[in-house]
Amino acid sequence: MPDPEQPLWTLRLDRREVDAAEERADPQALLAGVRFAIKDNIDLAGHPTTAACPALADTSAKSSATAVRRLVESGAIPVGKTNMDQFATGLVGTRSPYGACHSVASPAHISGGSSSGSAIAVAAGHVPLALGTDTAGSGRVPAAFNGIVGVKPTRGLISAAGVLPACAGLDCVTTLTRTVAAARPALAAMVAFDAEDPWSRPAPVLPPNGVAARMRVVGVPDAPLDLDPAHRQAWEAALDRLRGVAAHVTPVDITPFLQAARLLYEGPWIASRYAAFGHLLEPDGPHLDPVVRGIVLRGRNVAGPDVFAGLERLAQLRRAAEAVWPDVDALLLPVTPGHPRLADVAVDPLGVNARLGQYTAFVNLLDLCAVAVPAAARADGLPFGVQFIAPAFADRPLLDLAALWCGEPVPAPSIAPGSTLLAVVGAHLSGLPLNHELVRLGARLEYRARTGPGYRLYRLPGPGLPRPGLVRSGDGPAEGIAVEVWRLPYQALGTVLDTVPEPLALGRVELDDGTTVVGFLASEHGVRGATDITATGGWRAAIA
Repeated sequence: MPDPEQPLWTLRLDRREVDAAEERADPQALLAGVRFAIKDNIDLAGHPTTAACPALADTSAKSSATAVRRLVESGAIPVGKTNMDQFATGLVGTRSPYGACHSVASPAHISGGSSSGSAIAVAAGHVPLALGTDTAGSGRVPAAFNGIVGVKPTRGLISAAGVLPACAGLDCVTTLTRTVAAARPALAAMVAFDAEDPWSRPAPVLPPNGVAARMRVVGVPDAPLDLDPAHRQAWEAALDRLRGVAAHVTPVDITPFLQAARLLYEGPWIASRYAAFGHLLEPDGPHLDPVVRGIVLRGRNVAGPDVFAGLERLAQLRRAAEAVWPDVDALLLPVTPGHPRLADVAVDPLGVNARLGQYTAFVNLLDLCAVAVPAAARADGLPFGVQFIAPAFADRPLLDLAALWCGEPVPAPSIAPGSTLLAVVGAHLSGLPLNHELVRLGARLEYRARTGPGYRLYRLPGPGLPRPGLVRSGDGPAEGIAVEVWRLPYQALGTVLDTVPEPLALGRVELDDGTTVVGFLASEHGVRGATDITATGGWRAAIA
């Protein structure tokens, strides 16, 4: 039930204005009649953008932010602007002169931020859609604390023109909805290149190499996480649930991701916030949140050499993190390590906030996309959220994976006519030396998989490029061998066949789901004298 005590709005539109917008909306439009709330750092024409700073309430925006305009053009109806951590600096939802927000599940626990009001507006049933922003987790954290879906798209896919920046270049406009399905049309309406936004990027016509059309392999941390006891129990339950969603769950080292997260506030990026709105922090007064002011004013002391040292460190961590993606389609992480009380934040506002961003703050720095989704509630009844994370421009298959997690229908895949599937196991894998041959023939990665049981993998002897030989011996391990399944035109298969050297050939390969596809195989006599590398589980691991 909506809570009248929650300070979730900074502005409610007059009923006559809302009714007039509904009358103007095209009833056949994609979002016809869908009411939505707007985080108050996003412009709505004719109304102030305060970013939870009352001193800005006297100036109205001359035009709507691009994202808002595109929603309205698609038939959506704005109804108001929502409370937030001031200047989008916080993950707690308490840093606002308009009042602190709390979770819809508990008046004692924080709502999360900085998109606090937008998350509550959706979770409490005021609107089916709200816009937030996410720089360090500001959309995903309140989504998790209120049991809803928060989509943080790839940086630049949705224009940030008309958004009061927190950290320009990292800020993302996000959606908050109750389901993945409700987010899809809103994202479709907003995603577009915008020349007015210097950080805008066009969506590629085809997904980047290595991004699978269907996500089946999900990575999880290979070491224990920093989690409160109730969160840890919920996380273990989420891992059990994941095994029923993903075909394969793979432990991975997330150390470089966690190290990158610390850069956002411990590194020179705080200077970006000072550059964006530092001029609004002087002089001090009751209109400013003292915690936000204290954090951001540190940015004026960041030296030039520190900026370049930070950029170099980020590049190093980005390169280290890239090593994860050839083996998995997405990562699954908890959104936060715990769910603090408002009293906890009052005692330690900086420490609590910093800890909340451990698993979210790296996503934009490393140019990733993410979707926060509800998992089963904690033992104490509080919501618990997890997030799927994937490389840039993997947004569409990531949404499908999130929908699968939520038990929602997944749109049928678009299959190119006149195409077939090919399982590759060696140098044709994405990122390896012969992969360009497949890409040149028009092939696209369909999904990652493993063979069925009974296959063995060998390193073939001989000069030149190292090659593996996959043999169906009947005595291979039950977990199979890692492969990639690519979709390519029928006519390209003949071209591939012409390039296959002995003792390799094309044959039928049984996969872990019981289906069979064409793939590279070797005969048993062809691997005599070869080194058995089956124990590595796949060619990438063998050559690592």
